Amino acid sequence: MNQPDLEFLTVGEGAEARDIAYYYRPALDDSLDIVEPPEADRPETEIADTMEEAPSVTGLVWLGGFKSDMTGSKAAALDAYADIRGLSLLRFDYSGHGASKGEFLDGTISRWLEEAAAIVEHTSQFGDRLILAGSSMGGWIALLLNEVMKAKDDTASTYIDITGDIAGLDIASLTRPSVAGLVLVAPATDMTQDLMWAGMNEAERTQMQAKGQFARPNEYSDEPYIITKKLIDDGKKHLFGNTIIHTQCPVYILQGSKDNSVPPAHALKLASQLPLDDVVVSITPDGDHSLSRPQDLNRLIQTIDGMLYSS
Repeated sequence: MNQPDLEFLTVGEGAEARDIAYYYRPALDDSLDIVEPPEADRPETEIADTMEEAPSVTGLVWLGGFKSDMTGSKAAALDAYADIRGLSLLRFDYSGHGASKGEFLDGTISRWLEEAAAIVEHTSQFGDRLILAGSSMGGWIALLLNEVMKAKDDTASTYIDITGDIAGLDIASLTRPSVAGLVLVAPATDMTQDLMWAGMNEAERTQMQAKGQFARPNEYSDEPYIITKKLIDDGKKHLFGNTIIHTQCPVYILQGSKDNSVPPAHALKLASQLPLDDVVVSITPDGDHSLSRPQDLNRLIQTIDGMLYSS
């Protein structure tokens, strides 16, 4: 599998401008005539080698999690899968993450959502039908991005005033790709309020108010997560709360029962907020937050493969 060149897109203006790194693999002209990559480059999953009909989906967008980057195992597995299926694949790093420019401490949900929308706009073609796949915070961003992409019809969106607080995002200029489905891995919806703020004790909240940030222990690294007051305050603009969310597309939620970062109850709450959509929740009994073991990646790929013809 040939790796696309790393590219950069400048998002924002003036002091807010930052260069966002991304990889984009365009779709094959004819996804039915696929040259299989070497066995070593294929994702370890059981998928059909040929497709009997053209899928309704044209591409995949990967949205990573908080403090993650686009080189992780799930992103790489999706890239290899998209190459096999002849689909386009977009993966990128939020500002302050991975290869992208900008300071992590300047990051907010508004800022990272703006970047996601700009990258999708930049790489998409009119008429594209995309599956948005997001992990952890990327699951929340995926849901918000879906609302942005539906905003051409204001009456269809359940997310009110989404354009009001995102500097530089011109909804009218989007190239109008549509969302064919959402695949959410341990989705951390409303994480700034329900998982970060709610998880702090009074002393930690006082420290954040006084210093503007709080160092949260990181179970995956010796380096703590730095949670800023700016991130918490900005997140309030994007909370779904207990409202009904109408995505207007199939939604698959993959969750580990041993997830210490995003509890299974959090995923089940999200599912309960999607009564108008076709929703499937799959809970892996021994799965952790990352869901990055070979069997977890296999389930992710099979989930997406099953959406190709049902969306």
